Amino acid sequence: MASVFQFFCTDLLHTLSGIPRNLNFIEHTSDIGWKEYQRAKPVIIDPGLYSLQKSDVYWVSEKRSVPTAYKLFTGSAWMMLSRPFMEYCLWGWDNLPRIVLMYYANFLSSPEGYFHTVICNAEEFKNTTVNHDLHFISWDNPPKQHPHFLTVDDYQRMVDSNAPFARKFGRNEPVLDKIDSEILGRSADGFALGGWFNNEGHENMTIPDNIRTNNTELKPGPGAQRLKRLITSILSAEDFHSSHCI
Repeated sequence: MASVFQFFCTDLLHTLSGIPRNLNFIEHTSDIGWKEYQRAKPVIIDPGLYSLQKSDVYWVSEKRSVPTAYKLFTGSAWMMLSRPFMEYCLWGWDNLPRIVLMYYANFLSSPEGYFHTVICNAEEFKNTTVNHDLHFISWDNPPKQHPHFLTVDDYQRMVDSNAPFARKFGRNEPVLDKIDSEILGRSADGFALGGWFNNEGHENMTIPDNIRTNNTELKPGPGAQRLKRLITSILSAEDFHSSHCI
């Protein structure tokens, strides 16, 4: 299935080139709620760490206490992180990323907490957070464990959200073809248009005459304006500077 769909890379690059490069789009909160008792305190062993065979996790009977050396955060498992922060996670010059990693190795659904906890406990990076995951996701009412698969009925709300990413999609879902034709200007099995490609009469062909020599050119489309509205509204919100890691 097409779990996540990115609408237009050129529009994304064009829009992000006008904002600080150190920003991290990561939806987060310190209000972990029910996850404290169902995720933080239980200890699990993930066979995926040592086995090639897929199997359920093992639950350890003993519970553990919530860490006091750092504060737990949770949020969306989908995020867009900056290069400086990722280098910090890799090198971990103050050892925080490694300490938190050791804790989350036995944590169910660790992608919903690891990066959130690291960035919000790192003085150098906590004020670089943007509390948004840039995704359009549609939940059932009442919400279930997973969002519902997007269909043509969700198309207009998806476009109006101005988000550059969306999920979830089923395999061969008609809404994917609608996105290709109406947003990306892409025909069946063709290429998404951009500054590197001249599609005059040949949408599906990367023949030499159609390929431009400047493959770094950013040629934004209508989606860039939608994305710019979303980014501007987020960064200009009155509570933006007071909503980092709370």
